[in-house]
Amino acid sequence: MEKLFADIQEKIIVFQKDAEQQVSKGNKAAGTRARKAALELMKLLKEFRKESVAASK
Repeated sequence: MEKLFADIQEKIIVFQKDAEQQVSKGNKAAGTRARKAALELMKLLKEFRKESVAASK
């Protein structure tokens, strides 16, 4: 679960960087990367939730 948490933190950093570039500079490529990171982050968060619920039982 620690590895999963570290992966989530990495994706959040990537998303923040790319989303900031899109918003502040209008960088379209950064927007594409931010959307990709958001999808990957969503998958990781679902996995985290599943593992967290299983661990609490």
